[in-house]
Amino acid sequence: MKKVRKAVIPVAGFGTRFLPATKSTPKEMMPLIDKPIIHYIVEEAVNSGIETIIFVTGRHKRAIEDYFDYYPELEQVLNKSGKEKEIEMLRQISNMAEFVFIRQKQQLGLGHAVLTAANLVGNEPFAVLLGDEIIKNDEKPGIKQLIDIYYQFGKSVIGTMEVPKEDVSKYGIVAGKEVINGIKIIESLIEKPSVEEAPSTTAIIGRYVLTPNVFDALRETPIGRGGEIQLTDGLSKLREKEVIYAKDIEGIRHDTGNKLGYIEAIIDFALDRQDLKDEVFKMIKEKYKEMEKDSVEQN
Repeated sequence: MKKVRKAVIPVAGFGTRFLPATKSTPKEMMPLIDKPIIHYIVEEAVNSGIETIIFVTGRHKRAIEDYFDYYPELEQVLNKSGKEKEIEMLRQISNMAEFVFIRQKQQLGLGHAVLTAANLVGNEPFAVLLGDEIIKNDEKPGIKQLIDIYYQFGKSVIGTMEVPKEDVSKYGIVAGKEVINGIKIIESLIEKPSVEEAPSTTAIIGRYVLTPNVFDALRETPIGRGGEIQLTDGLSKLREKEVIYAKDIEGIRHDTGNKLGYIEAIIDFALDRQDLKDEVFKMIKEKYKEMEKDSVEQN
């Protein structure tokens, strides 16, 4: 069985929900405390044994390429100030993995973004991590949980989570039969169904381990919802030819692609930091007291 060595991270989207900030800054480069969102996602991949990161990018995402590249001019400035620790930190970022970048020349959806990386992935299994979803699990990274299942069965694995019934229209939804320890064989997939259409409340989240057969399936996938090639539709076509598994990922998921999720992630990560948590907690309590006071006065 071939090792899962490569990960595809699609980052070509415009991030319109965060305009005007994303007019000049990729949403994946927005900071969570002192590291950009994309750094945490790459860390998860690297800590799961991934050696090569393939970014499917766009012309407005140059900042991501620069972030994972060497920066000799900055190192020179830091060296003059004797900041060896900072220089080492910058070099560690560049050396986390082998980084490869390919342009998605048309915004035709997640399925098209994955297909764009086909020649770079080649004939081997690979991971997909969406660039705005963070999975916090210090014991076992989110994508590693799926990689282990791939090694067990040798088939594609989709990361999932349970969502309220009223939220099913926000996600790709799968239904399946449990085979062992919460691992399901998928029997159906549907992209953003209505409450009435949804076969379950098991939602696909931004983590996948896929066999290279998915590329042929995506090539055969017609334009779907939103005028895009949906990855969920491609996986539904792949399922006609081979088994696909699903597993609820253990850990805390942060969807930083929306404003509330981004704010929640900042607070969560701040409260995890020894150098920040006490002051941040104090700030939250004081703000809560102020809001309570204002509410009483208004009533």
